[in-house]
Amino acid sequence: MATNAPATDGRRKAAAARRRARQAAIIAATREIFDSRGVRDVQIEEIASAVGINRAIVYRHFTGKEELFALTLVGYLDELHDAMADAAASGSSPADRLERIVGAFVDYGVAHPAFVDCAQALMVRPGEELLDEIAEGPLFRLGRGITSCLTVLSDTLAQGVDEGAFTLSDDPVLLANALYASGLGALQLARLGILVSEAAPGIPTVGQISAQQVRSYLVRSALALVTV
Repeated sequence: MATNAPATDGRRKAAAARRRARQAAIIAATREIFDSRGVRDVQIEEIASAVGINRAIVYRHFTGKEELFALTLVGYLDELHDAMADAAASGSSPADRLERIVGAFVDYGVAHPAFVDCAQALMVRPGEELLDEIAEGPLFRLGRGITSCLTVLSDTLAQGVDEGAFTLSDDPVLLANALYASGLGALQLARLGILVSEAAPGIPTVGQISAQQVRSYLVRSALALVTV
């Protein structure tokens, strides 16, 4: 007896493939816009225009701007993970590995300022809002992307403790999260390139700071924290 099930399955697979391709194209366009001019004030209409579609189609694939930005951030995080993992693999000792990992984090953030903006934009949102605005699947992918980077760092910290090279007052996972969050803030300082201080009581002054100085500071701070 003839059946149209194979033809129906084929159409479903083809439709699913087209949907995935369209989603990938939208994310790629978002990433290109981010890299060319930053994250602030990017509108869905601009992204849709870059893909050659209207905004309504974007919303068929993503629940909103936050979900689209989160999935774009995943791409940055995948690249950051690879850079941190390569840095860890090239280290000769726990301290050397930690120094290289932190350095790789800073180098990536300096080279990709939109990563910093995107990560911070999502970090300032309350968790309950993100859960409401980002579907479970994309939220899982975002969490996996962040965790993959943090795990490179926390594993290095834990290995250093096991080898007797590090003495931690906190859990390696907590310290890894704290270093990640503080590192994002320091990367903004590197981008601004200015330091505010007091020239005299009540008299502010502005100095300069380079990305290399921020990098050195973050490396020294991380090494200091593991010998507490």
